[in-house]
Amino acid sequence: MTTPNDIRTALLLGHEVALLDVRHEAAFATGHPLFAAHLAFDRVELEATIRLPRKDVPIVLYDDGEGYVSAAAKALTALGYTDVDALEGSLAAWRAAGFEVFEDVNSYSKAFGELVEARRHTPWLAAEDVAALIEEKADIAILDARRFEEYATMNIPGSTSVPGAELVLRVAEAVPDPDTTIIVNCAGRTRSIIGTQSLINAGIPNRVVALRNGTIGWTLAGQSLAHGSDRPAPEVRQIDEAAPTARAVAYRAGVKHLTPAELTVLERDTSRTLYRFDVRRPDEYVAGHIAGFRSYPGGQLVQETDIAAPVRGARIVLADDIGPRADMTASWLAQMGWDVFVVDGGFDGLLETGPGPTIPPGDPAHRYKRPYEGTDNAAAAMQAYLDWEYGLVDQLARDGTHGFYVI
Repeated sequence: MTTPNDIRTALLLGHEVALLDVRHEAAFATGHPLFAAHLAFDRVELEATIRLPRKDVPIVLYDDGEGYVSAAAKALTALGYTDVDALEGSLAAWRAAGFEVFEDVNSYSKAFGELVEARRHTPWLAAEDVAALIEEKADIAILDARRFEEYATMNIPGSTSVPGAELVLRVAEAVPDPDTTIIVNCAGRTRSIIGTQSLINAGIPNRVVALRNGTIGWTLAGQSLAHGSDRPAPEVRQIDEAAPTARAVAYRAGVKHLTPAELTVLERDTSRTLYRFDVRRPDEYVAGHIAGFRSYPGGQLVQETDIAAPVRGARIVLADDIGPRADMTASWLAQMGWDVFVVDGGFDGLLETGPGPTIPPGDPAHRYKRPYEGTDNAAAAMQAYLDWEYGLVDQLARDGTHGFYVI
């Protein structure tokens, strides 16, 4: 069996490992190792081949004494996975070793966002201050960095939907006046921090701030949200400025770029797991994408890296027909410790169409109720979630395995 110390060593040395929590998501959210990924024992047949593309990748399974590991191992073996092991002593042994346990979902992406804010002192405004600016009709533009579906459910009044990876690409059309103050929001904290810092890293001339604590902070401040809004960012007319700017940010982060021919060589290396993601909007992906690439819009990929790429230590290649979205997304993944590449080109040949490989939704009864989604969350739950996020930087320091850096 694999011990907790074995896992820690693999993480510190950058070796590939898929540490999988095979409980249901609601239980996973109560506590797990930083780089554990959730794959419920009864969802292995639905998800494994998409999320674990290399059949001989080292896989280590654990639960918290429920007895799910054997069923998950049997299902993985039946699918052809050849290196499946259990975590000795399961989650209890991880705790007994004195290692950190992180709550919630997408925990290391959220912890990374908190580290970015702490290191870069990402500027922000409180909900009360933003509400006052709206009231006085100040020269501001509020850009919502979440998925459009989340934005349409509830949003800051007057805001425009510009999902995270689209910000640098579309900001010139969305906010043409450099004197306009840009306020970036999400539901909680991570995507607003990353979105704000993306625009700052890109050096746009506007003042850019995050709405502190997003729609959660807005709600806790007693402000009303709009519902059913439909204000997407305008289409891009030219990318002459966005493309080199995004490329420069990626270069600073250490992102590598590949030609399609070089990607073919990388794909032949069967000793490493390779994830390939198209980070454009889903409608663009459906209209035509490079064969073998899966749709994962860049802002969500940074937010949900544990879901998209559960093999820590794997390689990631991003595709974007015009470049800036892949470059900006890659810049963040590189800072999160990933070996990440951007493929330049590949869209001028024969493309596949359609939605590509998708994972069906799970049973709502097993889903963790996120305090930042929907419109019926209790104030106490929202505040507890914020308090948890505030403590993530200290928890990262105690854990010591993350390998994150901030440019």
